[in-house]
Order: sequence, then structure tokens, then C-alpha cells
Amino acid sequence: MARPASGRRSGRAPVAVRAQTAGRPRRSIAAAAAGIAVLAAAALAYVLGSGGDTTVNGAGLPRTPDYHSLLVAPTDANVLLLGTHDGLFRSVDGGRTWKAASLAGSDAMSLARPAAGTVWAAGHDVLSRSRDGGATWQDIRPAGLPSLDVHGFAVDPRDPTRLFAAIAGEGLFRSTDGGATFTRVSRRVGPGVMALAILPGGRLLAGDMTANALVASSDEGATWKGLVRASIMALAVDPTDGKRVLATGPGVLLSTDGGVSWRQTLRLAAGAGPVAWSKSSPGTAYAVGFDRSLYRSDDAGATWEQVVAGEGS
Repeated sequence: MARPASGRRSGRAPVAVRAQTAGRPRRSIAAAAAGIAVLAAAALAYVLGSGGDTTVNGAGLPRTPDYHSLLVAPTDANVLLLGTHDGLFRSVDGGRTWKAASLAGSDAMSLARPAAGTVWAAGHDVLSRSRDGGATWQDIRPAGLPSLDVHGFAVDPRDPTRLFAAIAGEGLFRSTDGGATFTRVSRRVGPGVMALAILPGGRLLAGDMTANALVASSDEGATWKGLVRASIMALAVDPTDGKRVLATGPGVLLSTDGGVSWRQTLRLAAGAGPVAWSKSSPGTAYAVGFDRSLYRSDDAGATWEQVVAGEGS
């Protein structure tokens, strides 16, 4: 896969991030820019088709209030789906230009693709599922959730019927029937979670904004262990290597051991939000900065090239 034609390489002098001890996280990285961002789960989105693909946004990222989530098409690393405060936007040229796609007016804080053709979108009063790669959507109103203010959402890569939803101010909830019903699994972690991911072995990672920490659970949310202290806005697990994880907030952090240790590979003064891996092009990933910048890595997150310059660059 060719690199983007233009762009500046970043990610010099990676910063090592020390792992945790049980309980309170010990390592302080940097505070991320305030705002709302979300999980980009380990799944990858299909190319959106017709229906709403009418607004050409032109060069640069869409001018919407917030960027929340990101997916890469499963068969083409240059096709991206961006979840924003005003619906979904699609790019077919590696993020250089974008068009409005679907779910106009919906706050798509989370995007996940558990299986071929199936895409989930979740956010403020949003829980929707598409079974045709995003062409059409069905609103889901499950039993057991106190509200649909879903700030974090993830699908278990081992079982697409097992879902986790972080409800603002309420806690973390789990579904074992594909979203028909949910039960609460944690009150401690979940009310302030913006980023949520599940590793192939079932371990949960959560960016808890209330605790200003990245935390992990090996018992489906019953107990939690601190990893690093940072405002984590998004998480993405490499679909070709389940031990390789990206976290955003104070730029981009990389773990190659399933979240045990971390190092910073991209510094962004404005902070970073949506992040996603490509499945069809192993080692390719994208990250979106809060200054409307877009970065791409083709070496598994070790270094990054700027695809779209941020405002003020």
C-alpha cells in the first residue's frame, strides 16, 4: 500500500510510559485536550453506499463540532468512516477529502464492526445497527439500559453478541444477546468512560475520564487495575495483532504487549481523538487530531505521517 503522497513524518523520540501497580495508576503523561471522543474498536467499517452521500465537503476534514470515532474499510485502507457530532462522513482517498454519508444529525461517539456487513454506532441518544455495511440503520432500544447516552461502546472480538456500553453517569453495562438486553457490571468504571476496547483474550480496556486514567479488567468489569494516568479519548486494537493497541489523548500512545506497557509515538499539542487500524493493510493506522489534523502510520504505530495539516499549522 502506497504512503500518502504528502505529509510530514512525526513521532520522533518516543516517550516510554511506565506500567501500573494494582489500584491507582502511577504514571502521568499529559492531559489531553478537553472534549468528547470515543472508542474506535478493533473492528473495521465497510464502505458506505448510497443514501445521503450528497454533500461534498472538499479538502480537509469535515467542519463539524466534534470528531468522535473512526473506522477503516475492511478491504481498502484508503476508505475511512468518521463519526462526528453531526453524523458519519466517508473518505475514499485516505482522508484527504470527505463526503457526508449517513446518520445526519446523530452524535456518533462510537463505531464498531463485529462481523461482515454489521456496523454499530453509539453516542448521545444513539444506538444503531446496520446489517448492510452502513447503507441503512436500525435504531436499537434495549432493555436494561438507564439511558442511551452511550459514551463508550465495544464488541467482544470472540463473540459478536457480547457487547459493552459505558453509559454516562451510570456505569458499564454488558449484553450477551446481541444488544436486546443489558445488565450493569460496574458502577465504579463506566460513568466517565469515553474509550472502551476488548482484547482478543477478553480483557477490557477503558479510558476513564473521571479517574483521568487508562484502566483494565480481566473479569468482565468486576474489578479494575490502573495502567497509566492520562485522559484517554479513544482506543483501537490491531485486528492483525491483538497485543498491539493504540490509545489517544495526549497524542498517540502505543502498547505492543496488550496494554501492560506504553510509549508515546506521536505528540500533538492539541491532543488526539479518533484512531483506527486497517485490517487489509497490516501495520496501517490513522489518528485524528483535535486541531483537525489527520495522521497515518504504515509501520504499526511506531511513526506517523501527516495527511491533513491541522488548523494553525
